[in-house]
Amino acid sequence: MPAMKKTAKSSLLVTSATLLSFSLALSVTATAPAAAADAKPTPTPTSTSTSTSSSSATPPAGMSTVGGAQLGKSGAQANLGAGAPVLPKDLSARSWIVADAESGDVLASHNAHWRLPPASTLKMLFADTLLPKFPKTQKHKVQLSDLAGIGAGSSMVGIKEEETYTVHDLWLGVFLKSGNDAVHVLSAMNGGVDRTVKDMNARAEELQALDTNVVSPDGYDEKKQVSSAYDLTLFARSGLQNEDFREYCSTVRADFPGETKKNKKGKTTRKSFEIQNTNRLLAGDAGLDAYKGIAGVKNGNTTNAGATFTGVAERDGKVLLVTVMNPQKTEHNEVYKETAKLLDWGFQASGKVSPVGELVPPKSAKTSAQPGAGASGEAGGSGDDRGSSKPVAASASTDGSSGVGIALGIAGGVLVLLAAGVFLINRRWPLPELMRRRR
Repeated sequence: MPAMKKTAKSSLLVTSATLLSFSLALSVTATAPAAAADAKPTPTPTSTSTSTSSSSATPPAGMSTVGGAQLGKSGAQANLGAGAPVLPKDLSARSWIVADAESGDVLASHNAHWRLPPASTLKMLFADTLLPKFPKTQKHKVQLSDLAGIGAGSSMVGIKEEETYTVHDLWLGVFLKSGNDAVHVLSAMNGGVDRTVKDMNARAEELQALDTNVVSPDGYDEKKQVSSAYDLTLFARSGLQNEDFREYCSTVRADFPGETKKNKKGKTTRKSFEIQNTNRLLAGDAGLDAYKGIAGVKNGNTTNAGATFTGVAERDGKVLLVTVMNPQKTEHNEVYKETAKLLDWGFQASGKVSPVGELVPPKSAKTSAQPGAGASGEAGGSGDDRGSSKPVAASASTDGSSGVGIALGIAGGVLVLLAAGVFLINRRWPLPELMRRRR
């Protein structure tokens, strides 16, 4: 019997390897779980639950364990191997996470599943949910009802009723200026705010982002509206599979349509005005340089949430995702400074730590990708290249409409689900094709 089991296992591995050979994605070596574990550095028992946050608030004793039991623990979590750098000592955020965007390995975390107000970082889920629904060239004439219900003090891009905008314009307003007016217009196109909230919650469940409860699609402070550093990182990773998402989140500046006016001669004119991305690691700020290799994704700030940010950056072919929620230090741009420190740590620690958990795949990844199935198993709608077998490479534009960023192209990757229901490879969402976007 042992010989038969060994033969069957070998046969399955051969089948898996044969299927993967047809993919145009980066090759991934199929390994049994034990072999994969052997490839990891031997961890030093340095995992700690000692908090690095100066927050007076206390995380709940029992948090979610989606992605791994260690992620459900409070305080900083890291399994340091030989030569690994220690975690930054001066972090004040209530919650943060450092993850490999390609493999999904969580390199370190701090209260990863603490359910906190997300602010405008929730717009990543909004975009991941709605972007595939409307072609970017579609036009929409804004009605006054489209702008109803926007919270007082909301960030706005400057949309006017009775003016016509393309979907492309609206998404620039969402990503660059975090415009709640743009979110409400797109929600109206989707059937209204209530329908959009329902769709976002369904999408969060599909992504296994179970810490998240959406009440308002724009991330505005609302009772019971929560997410977590873990979930926000899932939203970013999923959104980055979409070419349009990558374009918008990496755009530094763009021209946005203004209000239609008549000049002295009675001629109708409509001029544009420049908008700039409020992601300071992408655009830079006084006393803060743009982070080298940054490619997005989204920032936020409200009274209840404080400052929140999820960023993606590449260095030497390694792509990392970092989410930081609510730093307790009051220094200007503190959320970006702590993100930069964690990115620096992650790049230095890569290959020298054992993961404390993983970013789980969507639920559909477990059922939709069968042996021999096409790569479109997870793709959904226009502009969405999730699961594509071809790398996406956006061509550089010379229209001068946006700034320096980096587009992330997906090389694709097929999740092989064998008849026995056992995964023989680790599903990856590769994001290797990086390029400098237009100035």
